Amino acid sequence: MHIVKPEDSITTSTGGRAMATTVSASFQKLKEDIEITGLQTSDVSTRQNNVRDVVAGDMDVLGSFLTGSYSRSTLIAPLPEADIDVFVVLDPKYFERNGQASLLDKTRRALLKTYTRTPKVSRNGQAVTITFTDFAVDVVPAFNRSGGGYLIPDSIHNVWIETDPRVHVKAMIDANAIHNGDLVPVVKMIKCWNRNIGYDFVSFYLELLAIKVFANVTISNYSSGMRFFFDKGREAIRYSVKDPAGYGKPVQGFRNCQTAEDAVRRFETAHTDAIVAEQYAKDGYSEKAIDEWRNVFGDYFPAYG
Repeated sequence: MHIVKPEDSITTSTGGRAMATTVSASFQKLKEDIEITGLQTSDVSTRQNNVRDVVAGDMDVLGSFLTGSYSRSTLIAPLPEADIDVFVVLDPKYFERNGQASLLDKTRRALLKTYTRTPKVSRNGQAVTITFTDFAVDVVPAFNRSGGGYLIPDSIHNVWIETDPRVHVKAMIDANAIHNGDLVPVVKMIKCWNRNIGYDFVSFYLELLAIKVFANVTISNYSSGMRFFFDKGREAIRYSVKDPAGYGKPVQGFRNCQTAEDAVRRFETAHTDAIVAEQYAKDGYSEKAIDEWRNVFGDYFPAYG
């Protein structure tokens, strides 16, 4: 007969609801909790199609498509804290060499004709953001770029940015396939950690960094995968990452971190917590291991039991 010790890793249930009492079960629960639900996906589909139709009804649009983390399957819940990016490719007649701000204003005026009761329709550096009650949609006006890709406005620096979000999508799809579907969940967990520490890093940068860090590495489980990322990220965070599109500027990582030393400390702290958590789990102390992972992810990580 097996006597269950307090530190044994077990999974129980209460009233038919699974309780996370192992590290692996906790990571699985985290994975599920930050997924966008089917109903939310339906809402996003309807909303973004409506937004694209509104712009096309007021401006000459050559094409439009979803971009950003949603199209790369790396968007994390809860949805009200997320942005859905819509790329709208416009007729070149709207292009002006120094017309970045005026293009965004024109796009905003087109949207305001329909979204009169929406809480907020605002212009930011590279897009027009429609803030609905349940989530936000960023509308990015763009032009076809000679030689491939697109030009999008940067009204803060008054320049046109060369980019190709479809290449970004392919890069994530290809990398995730190499890892048998395990990279995207890890990327979402990395973004969950970033959200928990106050968005210190650029989300897209972390995605590209993860692709780079896990190249030629097997992700055996989520726990070791996160620890490995924090380990290698301590040095990698000091440097920019090449844009997969090939002609854009390198992607910078810092958002709220003031210095490289601040950034390294964020990774050092997470790496230390991960090391301690893995040791607790190895020694059979699941509750303590889960508590350590909660230091990394905060309340997003399910508490023991």
